[in-house]
Amino acid sequence: MSETKQTRSISIANGPSFLSRPDNTLLADLEAQGIPIEYHCREGYCGACRCKLISGEVDYTVDPLAFIDDDEILPCCTVALTDVVLEI
Repeated sequence: MSETKQTRSISIANGPSFLSRPDNTLLADLEAQGIPIEYHCREGYCGACRCKLISGEVDYTVDPLAFIDDDEILPCCTVALTDVVLEI
């Protein structure tokens, strides 16, 4: 779990890149950068924030209940374990 405490590079495909905050979810990091992303529950239930993980690894802070495809993540309840590239 110590890997989640390091700053990671978050890149948006065909968009900006920025550094994550170690204790933030990806959704919180995206919001802090002013990157528009839909969301609702912030707990992995609704799936409104789902986006495609192009590369990298994430860890879920809670088990999501929303349906996601194998290449999708829910930024509301994930933290970056490595540098990641997202398609929103």
